[in-house]
Amino acid sequence: MLNHYETVFILTPVLSDNQVKETVKKFKDIMSKNSAKIVHDENWGLKKLAYPIQKKSTGFYSLIQFDAEGDFIEKLETEFRRDEKVIRFLTFRLDKEAFLYADKRKNKLKESKTNKEEK
Repeated sequence: MLNHYETVFILTPVLSDNQVKETVKKFKDIMSKNSAKIVHDENWGLKKLAYPIQKKSTGFYSLIQFDAEGDFIEKLETEFRRDEKVIRFLTFRLDKEAFLYADKRKNKLKESKTNKEEK
């Protein structure tokens, strides 16, 4: 049975925009190769960290929502640990209420993008 998951990871701030995109694509490809279905992804950009991590005070944040088997999470987190560009990550399973909230949030983002494009 597929579960709903959400992962947020922070990439080191010394990367260029292309390197950030390539790294996010790498993790999305890992998900696709392991039968995970990507539902939504967001690039939150460069943000200030709440506290320094590895002597860095900023990082590139990315969020990916996906559906996958439970045993895939261990593989994904191993890949996060192996990549030196990732300074922090968090993956969690969405329960029913969290999934509905994430879906509502995703739809609001789509509506705001559509409204901006129409103007």
